[in-house]
Amino acid sequence: MDYNGHVLSGLLTYPLAVLFASFLKQYAGIPFKMSLMATIFGYAVYVLGSDLPDLDHPEALIHRGIKPIVSVMVGSVVVVKIRDSISFGNDTWMDGSVSWAIGALFAVGAWYAFGAVIPKHRGVVHSLMFASIYGLSIFALCRYGLIFRFEEAFFVAFMAFLGYTLHLVEDKEVKLI
Repeated sequence: MDYNGHVLSGLLTYPLAVLFASFLKQYAGIPFKMSLMATIFGYAVYVLGSDLPDLDHPEALIHRGIKPIVSVMVGSVVVVKIRDSISFGNDTWMDGSVSWAIGALFAVGAWYAFGAVIPKHRGVVHSLMFASIYGLSIFALCRYGLIFRFEEAFFVAFMAFLGYTLHLVEDKEVKLI
């Protein structure tokens, strides 16, 4: 399945995922809180997850989209960390330029490192282990970064896991590791 198919299936099946979570909350006692903000954010991570396993494919849109974002983030973090250490005296124009030149070098390094560390297509990234890592990462982001209540963060993380798993099912590549 291609990018459009994965994303469209994520967009269309999210109501079923919410229904499934509602069922689990009602009949299994799973502590989900489906506030409006949690369900909106859940929709975003579900749809993102529906294509995220293709991150390991160099021609995939998600790979090509995330690679420059990661590079810019790395370069920017380097600038933030070193900008106070670079000084040519009296706050000259060179201070910022040199900081950004160094940041740009790290950004280019991140560009190539990204391609080097991503495993082969349909390898470990196409696994339930990575679906779990995605879900746990989203939980941590929601709970500790966005300060969602535990029950809301748990719901959003579950949606992330289900969206990622949807991709694996569509590719007929459901494996543990």
